[in-house]
Parts: sequence; C-alpha cells; structure tokens
Amino acid sequence: MLMDKLVRYRYIILFSAFTLWMVFFDSNNVFYRVSVSNDISELEHSCNLYKKQIIELNRQRTEVLGNLVNLEKYAREKYLMKKDNEDLFIVVDAEKAED
Repeated sequence: MLMDKLVRYRYIILFSAFTLWMVFFDSNNVFYRVSVSNDISELEHSCNLYKKQIIELNRQRTEVLGNLVNLEKYAREKYLMKKDNEDLFIVVDAEKAED
C-alpha cells in the first residue's frame, strides 16, 4: 500500500526533494544568491558614484588647467601659496574652528 503511493507520486517526491536541496542545502542556495545580489547592487551603486566623481574631477581639472588665472586662484585657495612680495592672512570661521 505504501509502496504503491510512493511509486504513484514518485515525480512529486523527487521534485520536492530536489527543490528542498536547491533552496536550503546547495552551495548556491537562495540565501547566498540574495546576499550576492545585494552585494552586486551596492557595488554598482558605488561604481556609479565614483564615475560621477571622476567626471566632476575631470571638469575641474580642465577648468583649472585651461586658464592661468584659475590655476593661480586654485593654488592660492587649496595650497595657501603666495607670491614673494605678498603677506598671507588666513581667516577662519568661528563655526569651523569649533568643529
């Protein structure tokens, strides 16, 4: 009697066992695939952010290197460079000094 039911539903039993194996016990189970998918989406998001930063930096570089006045302004602001006959005064905001 039991053997007849097993033979009768053998495909359903085999499919169920295969599905359980693939969902829970296989090295590429559902939980692993979801975590890998989340990692991939985070990395793609980071890649897009870095691409935007590269585009912005390239724009800034062409803007600074394309004009001597802009290059001098950039050097003065970022690196506190000055000419030989100049005095340099650094003004710091009170809000920024507290941080």
